[in-house]
Amino acid sequence: MIKKKFLLFSFLLLTISASLIIFEIVRNNSKQDKVCFEDYCFYVELPKTPQKMAQGLMFRESLDLDKGMLFIFEEEKEYPFWMKNTLISLDIIWINQGKEVVFIGKDIQPCLKENCESIKPDKKAKYVLELNAGMTDKIGLKIGDRLMFDID
Repeated sequence: MIKKKFLLFSFLLLTISASLIIFEIVRNNSKQDKVCFEDYCFYVELPKTPQKMAQGLMFRESLDLDKGMLFIFEEEKEYPFWMKNTLISLDIIWINQGKEVVFIGKDIQPCLKENCESIKPDKKAKYVLELNAGMTDKIGLKIGDRLMFDID
C-alpha cells in the first residue's frame, strides 16, 4: 500500500513539474517584442549577437506583414545596411536615440550578386527597423514620426 502511494505521489509530482516546465516554455516563446507607429504595430525579432546582426533577414523567403526585425545598436551613429543574400524586398527605417524616424529606405531590392551596394543614410541612428517593402507607404510613415516600444 505504501509503495502504491509513493508511486502515485511520484507520478503526480512528475506530472506537475512537467506541466510547469511546459507552461514556462510556452509563456517565454509566446512573448513577442512589439514596436508601434501610432496605430500600426509589428512583432519584431531582435538579433542580439554580432553573427545574428550580420545575418539579419538573409536567406528568408518571406516575412509576415505584421513582422519585422529591429536592430538595436550600442551607440547612435551612421549605420549602412545592404541587401546581400536577402531574398525579399524591404523598407528599412533608421530611428534615432529619441525613437524618431530620421531616414526611410523604401522598396529596397534583394541583392544576389557578390558586390552589393550599401544604403548609407547621412543620419545617426540607434535603431534600424526592417519591414516588408511597401509597409511604410501603407501606414503613412514619414520622417519625424516616433516609434514606440518597451523592449527588454
